[in-house]
Amino acid sequence: MTEVLLAVGTRKGLFIGRRRGGAWEFDDGPRFNAQAVYAVAIDTRGDAPRLLASGDSAHWGPSVFHSDDLGRTWTEPARPAVRFPKDTGASLERVWQLHPAAAEPDVVYAGTEPAALYRSEDRGESFALVRPLWEHPTRSQWVPGGGGEGLHTVLTDARDPRAVTVAVSTAGVFRTTDGGESWAPSNSGVSAAFLPDPDPEFGQCVHKVARDADDPDRLYLQNHWGVYRSDDSGAHWTDIGEGLPSTFGFAIAAHPHRGGTAYVFPITADSDRVPAERRCRVFRTPDAGKSWEPLSQGLPQDDHYGTVLRDALCTDDADPAGVYFGNRNGEVYASADDGDTWEQLASHLPDVLCVRAAVVG
Repeated sequence: MTEVLLAVGTRKGLFIGRRRGGAWEFDDGPRFNAQAVYAVAIDTRGDAPRLLASGDSAHWGPSVFHSDDLGRTWTEPARPAVRFPKDTGASLERVWQLHPAAAEPDVVYAGTEPAALYRSEDRGESFALVRPLWEHPTRSQWVPGGGGEGLHTVLTDARDPRAVTVAVSTAGVFRTTDGGESWAPSNSGVSAAFLPDPDPEFGQCVHKVARDADDPDRLYLQNHWGVYRSDDSGAHWTDIGEGLPSTFGFAIAAHPHRGGTAYVFPITADSDRVPAERRCRVFRTPDAGKSWEPLSQGLPQDDHYGTVLRDALCTDDADPAGVYFGNRNGEVYASADDGDTWEQLASHLPDVLCVRAAVVG
């Protein structure tokens, strides 16, 4: 029987749900109790799935754990998997992102705070700093966003392992086409309304980037203000926010199979971070941003205040696709039909920081 695994990282641990057939079941209690879990990856590339999770203990500090039995038991490396070399003068605050590479079976990338990119060649058991990005000539001008200076998005290209796109708050999007040896800002067309120059080469507060299912050169971007699309791997961006109740938000996700289809969760404003018009709605575009439709069947209909963070909206790889989101109210919602209808899976959890889902059996 097909099993869908749902990993929910919260401010106080990781919760794991499983759906076999039509019923969802959640394991008893959280993993990594009292640790903030900012990033989870479900790596289905090998013979058996591997789960990766970043724990952030107030006492022991941040770490990356892995599980080869769908989250029932976890292993922590004897030495920290991600750490800054002494000569950088930096120390790791947290791991924001864990990303299994699309074209290299054993490679996993990690994005961190302070903003840096790490590469693993052993499925996430040890990582090495990608120095050319850390030493980028613009770094001294990167300014932390409200949530810190985090590298929160990593996108790899199944056609070319040397092509990697990352996003940093608040430095913007950077790309490499030579395996990380050099990096170029990739923000043309993305506004930075909060800066004296609203159209800088870098310095945009990019919140999340996702890749289209059919066209790998098409990317979707949720900015501090603005929703954008690129049709040339991020070299240029076009505003596609018309039709949304607000173009502010944190999360964006692409449909796993259907080209031109993406999802956002609009937020009222940067100073009033609640759902747009105080309604709990996911918005879907079926045509790469030419139009947007609200999806709310099965979601709360009264005034709602649950903010969805940058990694707390995702899709799985089922057909029809599952769509999931969690919010800072501690609620988790799921759709098994591309977002047309929704059900609540959990409530009263700690703040939801990230969600990840995948077919694992």
